[in-house]
Amino acid sequence: MRLTILDDKLWFPPVENALPDGLLAAGGDLSADKLLLAYRNGIFPWYNEDEPPLWWCPDPRFVLYPAGLRVSKSMRQVLRSGTFEFRMNTGFAQVIRHCMQVPRPGQDGTWISPDVAHAYTQLHRLGHAHCAEAWQDGQLVGGLYGVWLGKVFFGESMFSRVSNASKFAFINWVQHLQQHGVQLIDCQVHTAHLQSLGARMIPRKEFVEMVRQWV
Repeated sequence: MRLTILDDKLWFPPVENALPDGLLAAGGDLSADKLLLAYRNGIFPWYNEDEPPLWWCPDPRFVLYPAGLRVSKSMRQVLRSGTFEFRMNTGFAQVIRHCMQVPRPGQDGTWISPDVAHAYTQLHRLGHAHCAEAWQDGQLVGGLYGVWLGKVFFGESMFSRVSNASKFAFINWVQHLQQHGVQLIDCQVHTAHLQSLGARMIPRKEFVEMVRQWV
């Protein structure tokens, strides 16, 4: 199986064409139309700054059903304690900048280049990208951002500068999404952090079918 090289046209190959590691295509751009088309087909970009855009659709896919959110006893205490303040979409640029500076657990670095930050900020201005925030004493200490389309939220990155801050933001955000009818949260690839909150693996075929139904 050969890797598909994209041009400036608005298209992606079938996700079944992905390589065993989930890599589907390379090239193209990060225009809003390209990104939205990718998400509507269960595809996401993930690449290093010195590479062309790489597009992925791994099998299996790591997801969270909002109704399956698990909140530990200790986190329930944190949620009630008033340690953090939850906000939404008040500091998107700050959230993405912190995500650039604080790598995801288990990764060597961050994939969020200035071009990526610009692309998702544009999606935010268009109303498609959103962020959830944990604040403490007037400081942004944790949060996440992603793309919300229809009844699916596609999580992109999260950060935490204080223990439990990202979990606090995530739990509140999932509860908010559930109240607004969201059926599926895409977590992309496995992390122990999100598994502890209820995320699990499902077959790519099942994931893509749900995305096409709910988006």
